[in-house]
Amino acid sequence: MKLYLAPGACSLADHIALHEAGFDFDRVQVDLKAKRTDDGRDYLQINPKGYVPALQFDDGQVLTENVAILSWVADQDPSLAPSGPMGRYRLLEMLAFISTEIHKAFKPFFNPEAGDAEKAAAADLIGKRLALLAGNMKDDYLFGDRLSVADAYLFVMTMWSRKNGLALPDPLPAFVARMKARPAVGMALEHEGLTEPVAS
Repeated sequence: MKLYLAPGACSLADHIALHEAGFDFDRVQVDLKAKRTDDGRDYLQINPKGYVPALQFDDGQVLTENVAILSWVADQDPSLAPSGPMGRYRLLEMLAFISTEIHKAFKPFFNPEAGDAEKAAAADLIGKRLALLAGNMKDDYLFGDRLSVADAYLFVMTMWSRKNGLALPDPLPAFVARMKARPAVGMALEHEGLTEPVAS
């Protein structure tokens, strides 16, 4: 199994989740501008969408999109999903919210042509979305006292927030510290050569 990633990109969520689930997998770095893998292959031949993540299975099948990959990981290791008859759907609900309402809102910060007003509007929206999640966190993680794959995705969003100078509402700073203390998170950050910015 191979995870195609770019350091610090949203693929970090899948990287963390795969480590949390105990999978043995290869990591292949992608140059997103050149659309080449670090071993010289044309990434568009692997994932025609041209972005990460992509998870390639041993039979050659390729799964893309964070919501799909993180859901697959949780299906393999149910401890990484909320329990109960609605657990799977609550997880999908959370992954969809993070993907469409938070992840997508960062677009101006990755667009060199975006102006200050556009970035300010994005920062305001991201702050409101993170505050909504933070206000509903009653325990260590999004669904209680046990980590889920959605927490890996949220962690990446908090990293992006700090990188772009956005303050995190309580209790998210404590959540970030808790996540960084997890061995799987430490491994993923080390593998991607990442260092955390100073906490805001």
